[in-house]
Amino acid sequence: MASTSDIRNGLCIKYNHDIYKIIEFLHVKPGKGPAFVRTKLKSLTSGKVLDNTFSAGHKIEDVRVETHTYQFLYAEGDDFHFMNTESFEQITLQKNILDNPDLLKEGTNVMVQVNTETDLPLSVDMPASIILEVMYAEPGIKGNTATNATKSATVETGATVNVPLFINEGDKIKIDTASGNYMERVKE
Repeated sequence: MASTSDIRNGLCIKYNHDIYKIIEFLHVKPGKGPAFVRTKLKSLTSGKVLDNTFSAGHKIEDVRVETHTYQFLYAEGDDFHFMNTESFEQITLQKNILDNPDLLKEGTNVMVQVNTETDLPLSVDMPASIILEVMYAEPGIKGNTATNATKSATVETGATVNVPLFINEGDKIKIDTASGNYMERVKE
């Protein structure tokens, strides 16, 4: 058993007969009344996100997890196939377990958290950013860099990302995997 002082991002807990991963948390100590911890929890079975408040000192049941490095092989409908980089064992995960599956490129290494009691995969942590090539974008016009105007572009994985007007087809861009937003153009 853990308490609210052990809460951190990425911690997996049992709550309401389900397993949740803590996405965000904030320790709040108001001037009047007891302290509490405001959390944002994501269900690892359904993918739903809910807000919850734990009072300070509240006991929470944590889930023992191990983290392994897996390589993304290919997608087949809603099934995503991964291979353990150490044992070469392959697993298949559903699309709803992944946070941003449209940005996953074949050959990308991800961290998979596995429940040690049941050996079932709980969540997939993608790298913080990923570099993808723009496959389709409206042509850019010289001088369109001063405004914050954006256009949509399709990257090699099929995802659509809003990019600045100066991005053209064939450019490589860095995308934040947590939000799915454009970060910068990459020159090679």
